[in-house]
Amino acid sequence: MQHDPAVRTDDAPGSAGASEVPGCAAAAALPAPARRAWLQAALAGAAAALGARPLRAQPAADDRPLPAVGTPLALPEVALLDGSRFLPARADGQVLVLYWWASWCPFCAAMSPLIDELWRAQAARGLMVLGLSIDKAPADALAYLRRKELGFPSGMVTAEVARALPKPKGLPVTVVRGRDGRVRMAEAGQLFPEDVQDIARFL
Repeated sequence: MQHDPAVRTDDAPGSAGASEVPGCAAAAALPAPARRAWLQAALAGAAAALGARPLRAQPAADDRPLPAVGTPLALPEVALLDGSRFLPARADGQVLVLYWWASWCPFCAAMSPLIDELWRAQAARGLMVLGLSIDKAPADALAYLRRKELGFPSGMVTAEVARALPKPKGLPVTVVRGRDGRVRMAEAGQLFPEDVQDIARFL
């Protein structure tokens, strides 16, 4: 019989065996899905008895869904690879493209030049770009930008940045923040050239 890791059935020292936990013996005879449900209910009941709030599993940073269109999007301060800093106040009243990328990502290799082209063409109309590299080393990201002659402002996804602005699932990820500070577009994966160019409609 395959062991179900969600339910402990051994009598290891310091742990309660099936005969010591009320209802555990009966639960052991249940199918695996029912045993999991029983265990979750038992844990929730124990937490309630102790006056504690039930624990909720938080998604990993890279498993978060895309932000919903229309929701406010707060911005962190970001150290940029060129030595300057992105200040959130500078994005007030502007259209900001947040672009998560990496030097080793083949889809980013196709899309990053399009983001750079958009930034150069529309900056005078109030469009800003903030690239967020998930490379492990800033030197790798900076070398890539220089080698590809990409000039859009970009920083690293540090622990502080990730806490304030978690990366949604996927790569590349493109989020457009409107002049009112709310999400206007959110896409995971490579965009076609016409899709990137169409971001200008938010200006």
